[in-house]
Amino acid sequence: MTDTLNVINKAIEEHHNIRENLKQTGDSMTDIEALFTLNQASAMWGQSSIQDLKEKQEQLLKAVSALEQGLKLHFGFEEKELPPLLGEVLMKTLIQEHSEIAGMIESAKASLSETVPEGLSQPELLTRKAKIQEIIHYIVHGVEEHAKHEEVILTMIKKAMEGSGTNSH
Repeated sequence: MTDTLNVINKAIEEHHNIRENLKQTGDSMTDIEALFTLNQASAMWGQSSIQDLKEKQEQLLKAVSALEQGLKLHFGFEEKELPPLLGEVLMKTLIQEHSEIAGMIESAKASLSETVPEGLSQPELLTRKAKIQEIIHYIVHGVEEHAKHEEVILTMIKKAMEGSGTNSH
């Protein structure tokens, strides 16, 4: 049987790492570090010249794709291991949040995959940049909020289990 405290601790640890890596740089492109890279790439992209728009858009698409792959692994872990702990109602909510985040990522990828039309005016290009930056902001915010929600629930379960001396199902 899976040690439920280990499952809870792993999920909480991943959430801490996600938030920490939003603040720090990392050398490798893991699922957690992808969030930071995405945020950093978005900031650089907003300051880029119009000539750099296509290149920056490709960099953001790579960062979003890396984030997507990492979150798929993390969400898969949660959806496999957490149902016995959370029950049907909380799992339904958790899976709904996973779907919302996946939708945000798909929206970002679609926007980033659009070819930048030649001959756009500077205001049109700046509007395009602002739209994509807003999408990126919502992804980062959505992932951070989701991690906070889960962590509150998991911490409460952990305290209850430690208090009762129950370690596994």
